[in-house]
Amino acid sequence: MRILIRPRLPVLALLLLAPAIPELLTGSTPVTPLFYNPFAFLLSFAFDVALYGTGALLIREFAVAFDKGWASILLAGAAYGIAEEGFAVHTFFEPSGNPVGLLAVYGHAFGVNWLWALGLTIFHATYSISLPILLTQLWFPGVRKVRWFDGAAIALIALVYLFTVVVFDLSVGHRASPGAFLLFLGIALALLVLAYRVPGNLLRARAGPSKLGPWALVLAGSASFLAWIVVLVMASGHPVPAWVAALFLFVVNGAVLFLLLRRVGTERLEWSKFYFATGMLGILFVWDVVIAEFMVPGIVLVTAVFVYLLFRLRATLRARETRVPLGASADAAL
Repeated sequence: MRILIRPRLPVLALLLLAPAIPELLTGSTPVTPLFYNPFAFLLSFAFDVALYGTGALLIREFAVAFDKGWASILLAGAAYGIAEEGFAVHTFFEPSGNPVGLLAVYGHAFGVNWLWALGLTIFHATYSISLPILLTQLWFPGVRKVRWFDGAAIALIALVYLFTVVVFDLSVGHRASPGAFLLFLGIALALLVLAYRVPGNLLRARAGPSKLGPWALVLAGSASFLAWIVVLVMASGHPVPAWVAALFLFVVNGAVLFLLLRRVGTERLEWSKFYFATGMLGILFVWDVVIAEFMVPGIVLVTAVFVYLLFRLRATLRARETRVPLGASADAAL
């Protein structure tokens, strides 16, 4: 059976970015073992690629095949987050310890870490799926609307993804109760149905120039993870009920989407996307500096790699801008 994969470099970029951002850049998969036990590190990262990378490829291909936009990608990314944290590694139901920490108490009820579940679902939708797809689009705009795989390749990728979910599921304890499993399965399926049904232009940028400057876009990009840090701080002292913290996450992320819809225009949209992505990554750079000394030594090397990639991307966008007449490359899909 012949398997068709057309643009190999974009595929590789998305396959690696999807796990590298949420795992290596946050310290969830420590990079330190690379220097004293490279085999163990590469094996661990290979499973990350098989989970995150295939998920991002499938969602990206779905969006292109059905002419969907960022609303569908975010919704499908949220379903991915539920599948990973709920069905694969079971952190939604973890009673204590890493990685849930205090969120196994703050926001926990009926065997479910509800606040953790909400935060991680948002995180995976934005950082594990949407941001890698956005960066890949910026690097390779010529294949943004091109199908990358034939049916056989899609089937193979889906098989790898499902196999990896099952491996994690069988390897990790503290599974969901039958009721919780059915609840989250229903939510994930509903999100996928919504991703299919919502219009492709739901989160499309308005026509005209952007009314947000570079620093405003950077700050907007950092807001979601900043809100999560605030929730983690709340968990240490319980200053407000957990439902207030959950509402805070909804409000911050909703406000960012509203701001982008009202203020970002189609003119020089690539630059708006770049600065927003810079904000999303920049707050993780700050996070890395904070945790480098006492949690994940060596993570600053990962930060340095991503800083270099951002500078390279910035130079690429500038070179592209000099070759293309103003407005010719405007992309209406925010």
